[in-house]
Amino acid sequence: MENKNKSKILALKYRPRIFKDLIGQEIIAETISNAIKINKTPNAYLLTGIRGVGKTTTARLIAKALNCENSSDQGTDYNEKNLCSHCKQIEESNHIDVLEMDAASKTGIDDVRELIENAKYNPTSAKFKIFIIDEVHMLSKQAFNGLLKTLEEPPEKLKFILATTEARKIPVTILSRCQRFDLRRVSLEKIYQHLKKISEIEKGKISESALKLLSRASEGSVRDSVSLLDRALIFQSLNPNKIIEDTDVRQMLGLADKTKLINLISYVFQGDEKKTINLLEDLIDSGLDAKNFLNDFLELLYLFGRRANLGPIEKDMFLSEAELELIEKSSQNLNMQDLSLFWQLTLKTIEDLKIVSSENIALEMFLLQLIHLKNLEDLSDEKVFGHKQIINDEIPKKKIENENIDNKPFNFTKNQMKNTEQVKTLIDKEIKLQNKIQVKSFTDLINLSEQNKEMELKYDLERNVKLVKFENGKIDINFNENLNKNFIKKLSNCLYEWTGTRWIISLSKEKSLKTFHEQKVESKINDLNEEKNSEIFQEMSKIFEDVDLIDVRKEDD
Repeated sequence: MENKNKSKILALKYRPRIFKDLIGQEIIAETISNAIKINKTPNAYLLTGIRGVGKTTTARLIAKALNCENSSDQGTDYNEKNLCSHCKQIEESNHIDVLEMDAASKTGIDDVRELIENAKYNPTSAKFKIFIIDEVHMLSKQAFNGLLKTLEEPPEKLKFILATTEARKIPVTILSRCQRFDLRRVSLEKIYQHLKKISEIEKGKISESALKLLSRASEGSVRDSVSLLDRALIFQSLNPNKIIEDTDVRQMLGLADKTKLINLISYVFQGDEKKTINLLEDLIDSGLDAKNFLNDFLELLYLFGRRANLGPIEKDMFLSEAELELIEKSSQNLNMQDLSLFWQLTLKTIEDLKIVSSENIALEMFLLQLIHLKNLEDLSDEKVFGHKQIINDEIPKKKIENENIDNKPFNFTKNQMKNTEQVKTLIDKEIKLQNKIQVKSFTDLINLSEQNKEMELKYDLERNVKLVKFENGKIDINFNENLNKNFIKKLSNCLYEWTGTRWIISLSKEKSLKTFHEQKVESKINDLNEEKNSEIFQEMSKIFEDVDLIDVRKEDD
């Protein structure tokens, strides 16, 4: 048995065996165990959460607690010495009354029918028959419908335990019949302590900084953290005298050295292309993973922003003193506009990685773009994007005086002139966004289209669009068959350009008004009829029998 445990991977070897062993889910564990103690258990449990937080483990613990024979509180206090036969069989996944089904591979109605047929029979040896359905959101619509009736009126000795990472994909009819428990991400501190405990038991030589890095890389998943620790200890077992450091873990996971990454961002803010690219090449040579690099880049941008806006960063277990000092030093004179722009470009680059053939080239171009944007801003005397416009290539006198100490003529290079023109364009756009136009009605929108000479858009708005609802930032419409196929895209872009905000344009099936043009024509007809019914027209028709009233107002084409 001991040899068998030694051969097990750590994620299985240290899997929780009682509720008290669950990491980071203490409240849920206590709630479930208390309900079992007082015999107030639901017919169906729903366990949700990200991968590796303990959904399937919790499901098995519930099954053991419900069926345990030896424990006074039904499975919450037992240990190796008093494990009953039911608990042992459930742990080994061979209990006849506890059935586990993976909905990811068995999604159809036939699989559920087999389950329902089995539900008719009482448990063979245990107190309860228990069905554990993992990844339940993968079931088909027909399968959910087949399961619904049994969930509504389950047999007395039957319990369902459903587990999923996508609760929103489960029909509300199923959700309403389950007692839901949301297993949250486990804190980095708890994961770190758990890994430290395991490494001590396994007598692994691994530094605290390496354990902290593994904890962070797990992203709140206990199983992932233990699996990563297993990898690290296997690496260390080949060299028993070696102590695993954070540098080894970074190389194993393809992570960038945090200190080097902070320096790289500093070079970007300084506009130093050569140092930036040289450092990037150094990181790539050390085994850098592109996506991990960009995620770390986002994290550091957040830390820079927090430092720039909220003051000194509080010490935590995942930032060394040296790293804190570097962030403090590098975050001076930064503004949120730069950081926001960098954040958006980083997110875009993460998406671009899916389609590029060379990730390393994509990273290099990404950094060069950041430096270029920073250099563009630095051409402005104000240092804050969009606050002052350079007109007719005029350079502030102060700058000219500083650069002409020797009374040498001041000349632009071609690149400087090009960059200045780009600055002008960008600043103009920024000023335009700052001076937002208020669009309060559909009529305002039509008039705005005419003012900006978007005549095709104006025509569609007047003749082919039927307004359902108009709110600030949102328009619901119907339309006729003559509407331009690019209308929504065109309108969205124009509204963003004119107002500085993104509008939601939805196609609605609700009853709509007539088109603007139809309303206008109808209004003219009503005006004409009203005039025909007037007293003066009636008197005129008595004098002139063939008299008629014609609207001579010019109609817009």
